[in-house]
Amino acid sequence: MSQSSETFIHPGAIVEPGAQLGQGCHIGPFCHVGPEVRLGDGVMLKSHVVVTGDTEIGDETVIFPFACIGEVPQDLKFKGEKTRLVIGARNRIREHVTMNTGTAGGGGETRVGDDGLFMAGCHVAHDVRVGDRVIIVNNAALAGHCLIEDDVIVGGLSGVHQWVRIGQGAIIGAVTMVTNDVIPHGLVQAPRGELHGLNLVGLKRRGVPRADITALRAAFQMLAQGEGAFQERARRLGAETESDYVRQIVDFVTGASDRSFLTPGAV
Repeated sequence: MSQSSETFIHPGAIVEPGAQLGQGCHIGPFCHVGPEVRLGDGVMLKSHVVVTGDTEIGDETVIFPFACIGEVPQDLKFKGEKTRLVIGARNRIREHVTMNTGTAGGGGETRVGDDGLFMAGCHVAHDVRVGDRVIIVNNAALAGHCLIEDDVIVGGLSGVHQWVRIGQGAIIGAVTMVTNDVIPHGLVQAPRGELHGLNLVGLKRRGVPRADITALRAAFQMLAQGEGAFQERARRLGAETESDYVRQIVDFVTGASDRSFLTPGAV
């Protein structure tokens, strides 16, 4: 075990040989830190936290009691291959959260960005990619291979199907099943995940200029009511728009995906 003189390890915690602890870490009572774990500076494990596997946790992340971080995937195809979990800085990971390492078939890595809030009981499955400033509310679950871009909020008790992409700034309402890709800044709600509009509250809170919000509203209407298939409408938008925010939607819709899209007026 590697640690600095400022790190505190409670006598009731187990930190296995080989674990690397940064400066100022705090390992509370009855925590278990595995031999391949690397904790950045100022990481706090409150109590009864398990961090195992090939897992890296960034600076100043705080993990609350009974979270289990870095266990093997819940995937029957997993055969013990070497995979990893990388978590960024300043995350808040609340009670009973689970985050799994990747699988060989998914690239071998689960990755979480910076400044996220993972509320009690939520799950991040194998090979998921989570961006920065993401909020996953209580008891929501991200299935394997999902892509969750920056500034997304997933409401409580919601489930995101495997391979689904959720674009930057989108919001998923509570108790929602999301089985198709969600455009950036989209607003999704209802039990079967309907695209009801734009996350206007989130856009305003982030200080997006009024002109861009107006352009996004017009773009959403074109996607909902324009002629041709959904991706054809998006391509026409790309040829006409001068808004970087609209361009973000266009690039998302025309990018590679293993799922279809939640579409306005076609759910």
